[in-house]
Amino acid sequence: MATTVFAVGGNALAPAGGLSDDAQRARAREVASEIVSISESGRRVLVVHGNGPQVGALAIAQEAVAREIPPQPLSVLGAMTQGQLGFLLAEAIASEQAKRGQEPGVAAIMTRVLVDERDPAFSTPTKPIGPFFPEGRARRLAAARGWSVADDAGRGWRRVVASPRPLEVLEWDEIGSMLGNGKIVIACGGGGVPVAQRDKSFVGVDAVIDKDFSAALIGGRIGADSLLLLTGVDEVMLDFGTPKQRAVDQLTVDEARRHLSDGQFPAGSMGPKVAAAAGFVEGGGSEAVITSLQRGTEALAGRAGTRIVA
Repeated sequence: MATTVFAVGGNALAPAGGLSDDAQRARAREVASEIVSISESGRRVLVVHGNGPQVGALAIAQEAVAREIPPQPLSVLGAMTQGQLGFLLAEAIASEQAKRGQEPGVAAIMTRVLVDERDPAFSTPTKPIGPFFPEGRARRLAAARGWSVADDAGRGWRRVVASPRPLEVLEWDEIGSMLGNGKIVIACGGGGVPVAQRDKSFVGVDAVIDKDFSAALIGGRIGADSLLLLTGVDEVMLDFGTPKQRAVDQLTVDEARRHLSDGQFPAGSMGPKVAAAAGFVEGGGSEAVITSLQRGTEALAGRAGTRIVA
């Protein structure tokens, strides 16, 4: 049976209405509808989600009450939001399955992902988290709280944190077993809780792993044939924001790598998606597709999105 890794960003679970429980539940139901539709086509589905807005908001909330409650490290906040969003998605998927007359079959797995503490990403933060701010306020917050901040693809300024490359998914075998048992599995939430190996133990480190790279990595480990990367646009654009802007239906891995080298895809937005897609196909996957949430099912059928192929 074919297996698809369905990767959806934390922004997709944080609609314009904000991070209220009701708003995120409503968006989770939209995501669940796409996931169950793909499952109904006869595919196994592994769901990987981001957590950028949620983990950033939780960090701000912790700072606001720091005098009463000691703030937790970023790795722990990642685990908290992995549980939060995994719960919302699992609940929404089970409800959608029941609505369609299916036996509920979904599992959310707390997932740790190994990183290298010597990764240069720890000295060059690039991963946007939390809400958007005007530049002036972002810079004032950075000075007051010791943040690094950067413009996020022209949409506003955000806090940025270290985003090391994932090396291994510690629970990959359990994830594969759950998929083999016919469940829709939610794993590597927020890119996974980042851990480093010290002696014979694994310890949490302060970072947020890009969920697209984790999705590509776990896809390779479980032998997935397709990777579906969902974002805010229907197709990848070349020369984005210029008069020469144009959509691309298909890229070979070599073409994708060349465009990355030429700076076509920024590190904080489309860059990780294109790089993860190329890596997945290089690792043996049949194809990776980048498209919007609303067109995910069409994209897997070859009717939408940008495909990255060998």
